[in-house]
Amino acid sequence: MKFATILVVIEVGGTIAFAMSGLLEAIRKRMDIIGVFSVAFVSAFGGGTVRDVLLDRRPLFWIQHQEYVWLVIVLALTAPLWLKTSRHQMTGKAMEFADACGLGLFAISGATIASSAGMPPLVSVLMGAITAVFGGVSRDVLCNQIPKVYHDHSPYTLCAVVGCAVFLGLDALDLAPHWSTTAGICTVTGSRLLAVALGLKLPAWPAVKYNQD
Repeated sequence: MKFATILVVIEVGGTIAFAMSGLLEAIRKRMDIIGVFSVAFVSAFGGGTVRDVLLDRRPLFWIQHQEYVWLVIVLALTAPLWLKTSRHQMTGKAMEFADACGLGLFAISGATIASSAGMPPLVSVLMGAITAVFGGVSRDVLCNQIPKVYHDHSPYTLCAVVGCAVFLGLDALDLAPHWSTTAGICTVTGSRLLAVALGLKLPAWPAVKYNQD
């Protein structure tokens, strides 16, 4: 499979996964149709847009591939139909799964694009993390809640960083692109799902007392 094809497949998968996570959260918050569309769009395109702006890539990925926009529109319009087949109590678990899949797909997408643009490994890892995390952060902000990534102490961004490092390391060893990409995605998504299932938590930052004088 050609590199360009692999990248498109990853971006489509990530777009679907994050759009679904945004849809589920907006529906859970009982938003109207404008709210549902807005949250779905920002969730799907927020991280990739920030990545493209920082890397000075034009046109933005969702403008270059307008079929991504139509894909999100179709998902939003058909959401009432496919959500009827799922139980209400499963919505939270479905959102966690969709979010973890989007995290893995967009993290490796961002790292791949940054690396292909000649960025050093550290910058490529950061671009992968930004691509993966910013959509979810924007989703939570629009849903009027503190982004989970900042306050629940469950590994999230760390999963993206580790997965991007695995991908870049295997790529540096000249492993076939589809294998290094798969390994990176599985590392991110798998570690995130494992952290949620086991209830793993990162330690809080040590409290600092300030002198009021």
